Amino acid sequence: MAARQRRVVWATSAGAALDEVISYIARDSRSAAVRVLDRALEVGSTLGSLAERGRVVPELSDPALRELLVYDYRLLYQVRDDSVVIVGFVHGARDFNTWWQQNP
Repeated sequence: MAARQRRVVWATSAGAALDEVISYIARDSRSAAVRVLDRALEVGSTLGSLAERGRVVPELSDPALRELLVYDYRLLYQVRDDSVVIVGFVHGARDFNTWWQQNP
């Protein structure tokens, strides 16, 4: 059976967060910034057919909200019937509950 294909969309806020992370990393190492960017985009693009593989975000226990790790970052996404929406790109050391209250 073929895997279900969904459209992958980056929410504006998630794209902005990724841009901020890449800019911050690039201050010290352009190659490291490119590596993180490439990996984040690669992981995001695979969600069209493999959306359920990420773990459910433990702080929320909502099966529709999942995450995959990209180096030290949490790529958070919401699985919908016909799409996957990437809703966040958050450093793993950041307080998730505070971030979620500001970015529901």
